Amino acid sequence: MSPATSHLLLGAALALATAMVVSLATAATKYTAAYVTIEQIVFFQYLFCVIIMLPPLLRRGFDCLKTEHFKLHIMRGLSGWLCFYTYYLALDKIPLVDASLLRNTAPLCVPVLFLIWKGFRMPFLRWLPVIMGFVGIGLVLKPQGSLLSIWHLLGLASGITLAGSIVTTRTLALTEPTSRILFYYFSFSSLCGLPLAINNWQPVPLFTLPLMAGIGISIWLTMWLYTKAYGFARATVISPVSYCGVLFTGLLGWVFWDQIPQQTAVAGAVFIIAGGIWSVYLGREPEIK
Repeated sequence: MSPATSHLLLGAALALATAMVVSLATAATKYTAAYVTIEQIVFFQYLFCVIIMLPPLLRRGFDCLKTEHFKLHIMRGLSGWLCFYTYYLALDKIPLVDASLLRNTAPLCVPVLFLIWKGFRMPFLRWLPVIMGFVGIGLVLKPQGSLLSIWHLLGLASGITLAGSIVTTRTLALTEPTSRILFYYFSFSSLCGLPLAINNWQPVPLFTLPLMAGIGISIWLTMWLYTKAYGFARATVISPVSYCGVLFTGLLGWVFWDQIPQQTAVAGAVFIIAGGIWSVYLGREPEIK
């Protein structure tokens, strides 16, 4: 097996592992939300991430946190926190596969945010998969005919804010090391979540502590696996494999909560996934400018 093929397979395997971790964390969150508030779960997940990063930070010293992009770190932390908060609120009320699909609309929202924020314009061909994806979004947002669910809208909000997190992370990554980006992200997200956690505080059953710790660790592990995956394979390989997370999540929803996707949601999934993969493919092909 050639080194190129070996790297490709390793990258795909890491992306698949990422999808599985995200799906398990999603199911664990839905289960835990029956015993503690969403606000507590979000706060504790980021707090555990900060705790994980403290030992290496203390060894290197706090000088490694000096930055000239403090406002951008705040924007990244706020968008990342909003992504998980709206996602967890949605998955507590709607089928897991619907929430996962709507969160995975982020690749479709990124070009729109780049257009609004930096005036970046794409050729018409690159807008076609975006349009396809938004048709799929429309199908998922109306799972019961003409009724528009506020919880599905919150799921869409998680995809939009995840796109904001992606855009700010890409900008920060040009000058900032990954460890600094992640530390500020986890820290600011913890601070954003603290007031809501206090306001919605309720007694925490002891058996949920390992679950919340696992959810927090999964966030850190997801980012580590995803970063490693991109080190071995291109986005055109990682993106299709990442959408396997939707299938894993749907399977968990069916097995544990007897959630069967409606036909409109299945059709929407086809449009969203096809549009997302096509969008990444066009964005990575050098001949298309």
